[in-house]
Amino acid sequence: MKNIKRIGLDVGSTTVKIVVTNEEGNLLYSKYQRHYADIRQTVSQLINKAYQQFGDIPVTVMATGSGGLGISRWLEIPFIQEVVACAKTVERKIPRTDVAIELGGEDAKITYFEGPSIDQRMNGTCAGGTGAFIDQMAALLQTDASGLNEMARLHKTIHPIAARCGVFAKTDVQPLLNEGAAKEDLAASIFQAVVNQTISGLACGKPIRGNVAFLGGPLYFLSELRQRFIETLQLSKDQVVFPEHSQLFVAMGAAIESAGEGGMDLQELAARVNSMEKKVCSEVNRLDSLFESPEELEAFRARHGASRAKRGDLASQEGPVYLGIDAGSTTSKFALVNGEGELLYSYYGSNQGKPLELTVSILKEIYSLIPENAWIAGSTITGYGESLIKAAVGIDHGEIETIAHYKAAEHFLPGVEFILDIGGQDMKCLRLRDGVIDEILLNEACSSGCGSFLETFAHSLNMDIETFAQTALEAEAPVDLGSRCTVFMNSRVKQAQKEGAGVGEISAGLSYSVIKNALQKVIKIRDPQEMGEKIIVQGGTFYNDAVLRAFEQVAQREVVRPDIAGIMGAFGAALIARERSLQGAKTGMLSAEALEAFKAQVEMGRCTLCGNNCQLTITRFSGGTSFVSGNRCERGAGMERPAESIPDLYTYKYKRVFAYKPLEKEKAFRGEVGIPRVLNMFESYPFWHTFFTEMGFRVVLSPHSSKKVYEEGIETIPSESACYPAKLVHGHIMHLIGRGVRRIFYPCVPYEEKEYEGADNHYNCPIVTSYPETIKHNTDALLSEQVEFMNPFLPMDDKGLLARRLGEEFADLGIGLEEVERAVERAWEEKLAVREEIRRKGEETVEHIRRKGIRGIVLAGRPYHVDPEIHHGLTNIITGLGMAVLTEDSVSHLMPVARPLRVLDQWAYHSRLYAAAEYVGNTRDLELVQLTSFGCGVDAVTSDQVKEILESHGKIYTLLKIDEGSNLGAIRIRMRSLKAALEEKENSGMELRKKDHSYPRAVFTKENRKTHTILAPQMSPIHFDFYEHGLNALGYNVVVLPQVDHKAVDEGLKYVNNDACYPSILVTGQIMEALKSGKYDLKNTSVFISQTGGGCRASNYIGFIRKAMKDAGIQNIPVISVNALGLEKHSGFRITPRLVHVALMATLYGDLLMRVVQATRPYEKVPGTVNGLHEKWKGIAFKNLENGSFLQFAGNMKKIVREFDRVERLDIVKPRVGIVGEILVKYHPTGNNQLVKVLEEEGAEVCVPDLVDFFLYSAYNSKFKAEKLNGSEKSWKLNRLAIRVIEAYRWPAKKALKASTHFNPPTTIEEKAEHASELISLGNQTGEGWFLTGEMVELVKHGVENIVCVQPFACLPNHVVGKSMIKPIRKKYPMANITAIDYDPGASEVNQLNRVKLMMAVADSNLKKKYANVAEFPATETTGGEEDERYA
Repeated sequence: MKNIKRIGLDVGSTTVKIVVTNEEGNLLYSKYQRHYADIRQTVSQLINKAYQQFGDIPVTVMATGSGGLGISRWLEIPFIQEVVACAKTVERKIPRTDVAIELGGEDAKITYFEGPSIDQRMNGTCAGGTGAFIDQMAALLQTDASGLNEMARLHKTIHPIAARCGVFAKTDVQPLLNEGAAKEDLAASIFQAVVNQTISGLACGKPIRGNVAFLGGPLYFLSELRQRFIETLQLSKDQVVFPEHSQLFVAMGAAIESAGEGGMDLQELAARVNSMEKKVCSEVNRLDSLFESPEELEAFRARHGASRAKRGDLASQEGPVYLGIDAGSTTSKFALVNGEGELLYSYYGSNQGKPLELTVSILKEIYSLIPENAWIAGSTITGYGESLIKAAVGIDHGEIETIAHYKAAEHFLPGVEFILDIGGQDMKCLRLRDGVIDEILLNEACSSGCGSFLETFAHSLNMDIETFAQTALEAEAPVDLGSRCTVFMNSRVKQAQKEGAGVGEISAGLSYSVIKNALQKVIKIRDPQEMGEKIIVQGGTFYNDAVLRAFEQVAQREVVRPDIAGIMGAFGAALIARERSLQGAKTGMLSAEALEAFKAQVEMGRCTLCGNNCQLTITRFSGGTSFVSGNRCERGAGMERPAESIPDLYTYKYKRVFAYKPLEKEKAFRGEVGIPRVLNMFESYPFWHTFFTEMGFRVVLSPHSSKKVYEEGIETIPSESACYPAKLVHGHIMHLIGRGVRRIFYPCVPYEEKEYEGADNHYNCPIVTSYPETIKHNTDALLSEQVEFMNPFLPMDDKGLLARRLGEEFADLGIGLEEVERAVERAWEEKLAVREEIRRKGEETVEHIRRKGIRGIVLAGRPYHVDPEIHHGLTNIITGLGMAVLTEDSVSHLMPVARPLRVLDQWAYHSRLYAAAEYVGNTRDLELVQLTSFGCGVDAVTSDQVKEILESHGKIYTLLKIDEGSNLGAIRIRMRSLKAALEEKENSGMELRKKDHSYPRAVFTKENRKTHTILAPQMSPIHFDFYEHGLNALGYNVVVLPQVDHKAVDEGLKYVNNDACYPSILVTGQIMEALKSGKYDLKNTSVFISQTGGGCRASNYIGFIRKAMKDAGIQNIPVISVNALGLEKHSGFRITPRLVHVALMATLYGDLLMRVVQATRPYEKVPGTVNGLHEKWKGIAFKNLENGSFLQFAGNMKKIVREFDRVERLDIVKPRVGIVGEILVKYHPTGNNQLVKVLEEEGAEVCVPDLVDFFLYSAYNSKFKAEKLNGSEKSWKLNRLAIRVIEAYRWPAKKALKASTHFNPPTTIEEKAEHASELISLGNQTGEGWFLTGEMVELVKHGVENIVCVQPFACLPNHVVGKSMIKPIRKKYPMANITAIDYDPGASEVNQLNRVKLMMAVADSNLKKKYANVAEFPATETTGGEEDERYA
């Protein structure tokens, strides 16, 4: 073919780009167009336009982009991963580039061009910091992206805005907007948030240095976004690479690479495009339609049309009228009622970010409409804007939203039992009993699933919300979009669009998601009966008939939606004004005349009265008054604190823990040691300061936490989903280095001192335990500045052992053991003294509360939650409400908690939570509020347990979730709501009912063994088939549940805390689905579940299961803990030598077959041969497990290897890809979305390490514990014996594999430990611990350089031993090609596949370089078939 043209088609999440180049790569034609969710139509238009432009010419064509997978299948054209395509263009067009940043609609990518293998990475499930995020923020400011850019040019101030996702950002931006912050400043702040997200969430600890190229649509069109990057990265003019057509680089790369593919005529491509409408595929599941028939829809509308508020005629009104205002986050509502409660006037509309201006305008209108003989007797305001508007126009009363909504609902439906209000950015649920609020539930830090999400999405499709909602009512097959998080929903929405789902199907699916989010995540409804009979729904979101219908379908209830649903807050506020107004009274609001002259001026400022330096928004009114917001305490508003301040033990503890003066420099004969003010140092600093001071060191403490400190370390953060307290550590370390500190001490602490008898263990959480390892390997400045970073694993639970270990660590400095022991003794005394002081202060505060007749709030969290930068001044809100603040450790010693608890009490600081909750439950004038950081998986366990303890005493449970976002508007509402509910209860004389949260443990007896079916959750089908057979051969009747289906995941989401990890949802969901299926006699059924007893939350699956069974009313089923630690005992189940023998054989059969199947199947000459052999040997192994013969077992091992070794193979080379990570996600095909199958179809040979290695790792851990921590020598001897026994069983397989042609034998656990020790301490034993790092290093050293590291979303141990280790492994082994993939029920499989394809593209490229002379190289080919269609 001569004069051939190259076509690149980049189908992104929001746009489609097409380029046509000549053979030299010069651009001849291009188009860039938004697709508004109609990808097929847009692709068709662009290709047909190209055909009209060029006619029927010969072309090569290639697709790319997140939507290009499906298009490539439908058009039968090749596909290239987008990051790879972009890199190809960079290498050809701008070869001087060191780092390329490419932002798309919902994808963000960074490529580092260095070394023998370029390092490419892209965002995972989260679309924060991308073009879609910018569009969402622009919509909030009533503009588009280009308008945002123009605004940002004129900015003066940058506000801190979270970019973790659009939801958090809205939570920060909307209040600033409402308070009058300049849109110019907000625009620049939004761009800065994108920069911060890219650096912290995408670069993940790898600095961006050198010549930086800015690519992709947002960076092409938005000059101010580029400027924020340039300033933040401190780039010189020469380092900025901004090439021509940078928005088309991905499409151009596809065109360049298409040269190696077969050609076609452009007419043929156009013909394929025009037949594309017939193509269908489906990854996203479908739900039932909202209505089965038009008649059902009409009946629904008629029923809800009857729920109307009584109206009165304002024009003929005489006497007093009452005004209610609900100043919401995005909308403002007004209601005017008369003495009979009839509605005279109402208004509902967007506040356009100017709630005060709108209020003044509406008040002027109301005044103009009120007749001469009527007057406003009283006014009440509620909502986010309450304080500002009340101060501005003199509203008579302020009331918390929950009470206003309750008053309206009770007026509308007397005796209401359940109220659900869904607004623009918040969600409120009230349960009532006998007219008293029994429980208040509000969404936490996250506003996912609220009305603004639906509205934003409708606008992204160029539709208004009314039209968008209408399309849902007639949709036949709504798409299932999950319920976990707006960001995850967005990913699935985009996938559904790419599959051709209609707007109505998406709209209906989103309606279902909003309701599932409310019921499963916020309210946690297990049984619809819990809601009662009288249910009222309100809030603007319920004007949407699709959302209302979805609620009735999911909740299985008919409900009442008032025709004034959107203004119920304002209506309730008007009723409150009526209640509180005295006869003959008139409002103190500004008069109509005063409103005409009213003006407000906004200015920004900084409070300098303390180290917080709060950024203030000061609104000055024409009457000479002003309103200050942004301040954390009353001093920022110009008020002095009262003479007798209300006790605040958070502030007291913070000051007391760090109230130490360092040695003077001349007395510090051993120099300086830096200590970061982070995590467990909020507990142990008194010990460490005393210890180092006693030994002659001058202690340099890092400063108070702040946004500035956080930003100092932002580019060293390797995991975007780590909690904010962990991310702050990086800034503190960088600050110490910047101050010239050359020795930093930050130890790893697996265990704290055991404070409570009866606690099952006393671990630290995985982050506190091991985070210094993350710092060590991701902070380049430690090496470049020659800083000695000391992070030993230490036994803080044993004074004697601690002294011995510190003696070992400081021996190199010439410090003798005797001196260390003296220092430890003194430091230990100081630690106990501080603990006792805090307890005494708690007792004094409790006495003060009783004496003064006030309330106290035990703000229960971790020690580091006393950090003002972490709690964002929350304590000032509480004391401002007249309530004292206590820490959990100030009262936890006053009463022991009743045991046994439902959960395994395994974490030391959480034992305090449980004890504090017990004390609060028994103390009338105290309440408990639990504080948790976003991303804390541990609190998925603890929060439900704390709630149960409180509810068993008739107390209200409140959980506050905090993150880096510092706007406390929602938290202020929650605290005021709690106070209001307590006052309502007190005024009514009602006591909240005590709930039964006892969990009597059903025991599995010897008699049960004869009659019970034992259900076991699936984890690894290739192994668990053998376990089932082996256990049944021992006389048990075990049923291993089938691979998880979609319904099981739904069951898990229904019963398990929404913050729990994916494995716990899978496991619990499988069991609950089986128990509710009707297949089993529940009187003769038990459940098996494993418990490791480690520091990960996996040991608490048993607690999740018991809670789920009780919630379902089937708590009498025995749950048998399978563990080697004696955690729970059942007479009908014992771990015997025979059981161990069979279990070992079963495990090793699974391991060997997994090894040989995966190493052979990609090369089999006759498809199906390997799977046939696998089935054959399964049957033989089953018989062996029945007879238990070890000799037969040893012979079978040899025969299996021999038979698979002889399978006829293709003479080809394929890239080898290892899978490591969290144990269930690693082995469970549903847990990792069929990852082995996907990789094989992408052309890989997969290597999954043996399951038995995890058991060896668990046993080997006792060696480190005996040597360095609190473990015993006896325990290590027993475990060493266990390792030898396992290796003896493994020897026949190892011997056969060693002698084979095609297979490699497994290594010993000692070798894996040696590999891990190259980088990380063997003290990392939480979850997969050092074993995960060791597996990655071993795979790379043994030639498996490509690795997928799998973990549940926000898995705590994997932040350290997985994601944090990728950078050091790549540094040590430059050819290592590792991608980390998160799995979650809501995560899009296509996003995961895209990351796999990126990893495989690099793997293929590296292999081609290695085997440049290999003639046949099919590794880039796929085998096709059904699986490809599913992912298209």
